[in-house]
Amino acid sequence: MARQLDEQIVGRFPVGRRLRVLDVGMGQGTQALRLARAGHQVTGLEQDATMVAVARESLAGEPEGIRERMRIIEGDGRDTGVHFLPGSFDVVLCHGVLMYVEEPDPLLAGLARMLAPGGLLSLLVRNGDALAIRPGLSGDWAGALAAFDTVSYSNRLGLDVRADRLKDLTSTLSGIGAPLHTWYGVRVFTDTAADDAEAPADVETLLAVEEKAGRTDPYRGVAALLHLCGVRG
Repeated sequence: MARQLDEQIVGRFPVGRRLRVLDVGMGQGTQALRLARAGHQVTGLEQDATMVAVARESLAGEPEGIRERMRIIEGDGRDTGVHFLPGSFDVVLCHGVLMYVEEPDPLLAGLARMLAPGGLLSLLVRNGDALAIRPGLSGDWAGALAAFDTVSYSNRLGLDVRADRLKDLTSTLSGIGAPLHTWYGVRVFTDTAADDAEAPADVETLLAVEEKAGRTDPYRGVAALLHLCGVRG
C-alpha cells in the first residue's frame, strides 16, 4: 500500500515539494512517520489513547528534524473541522478506519473539505464485494454463503464491523468533490496468512506479486482490502 501511495504522490506533485499531510486514524503512526521521514509536514489524528502513546514514543526516537515535521493530535476523525481549516492539506490519509464507522459519508465529506484543490485523498477499506473469499478459502462454507448478501463481518479482533463496495464509494467520492482517480487491491493472495506468520525468505517476490495483482484485473477485485485514491477538483 505504501508503494501505491508513493506512486500517486510522485505522479501528482512536483518532486521535492514538501507536502502537508493529514493522517486520520493514524494508529501507531506507521504511514505518518514514513512520510515525515520522506520530508513532508505530517499531522496525525487518532482517538485511541493507547495508539497515540505508541506513536508519540516512536516519534520521540526520531531525529530532531523529523520530530519537528510531525505533530500528533488526540481526537476523532469525524471532527476534522474542529481542528483544521478547509483546504489545509495536500494529502489526506484514512486507512483502516471506515470499517469502524457506521455512517461513513459525513466523515468522508469532512476529509474532502480538508483537501486543497488537486489534493489527494487515500482510503483503505474492507472490500465489500469479496467478503466470501476468506471464509470460502478456509472451508467455512456457511460463513461464505452468508457473506454474499451483506457488508457486515467480524474481524480478526472479534469486532463486528462493516465493509464498503467499490461502486458505492465511487459514487460517494464523486458527490463530495473528490472523484475516484484510481484504485488498487491490497492482500490479494496473503489475506489468509496468520497474523503471527513469519515473513518468507523471498518476501520481495511476495511483495512484487501482491503489487502486480493489486493493479491487475480480475485479481484486484477480489482483494481483501481496497485502496482508493480520490482527487479534489
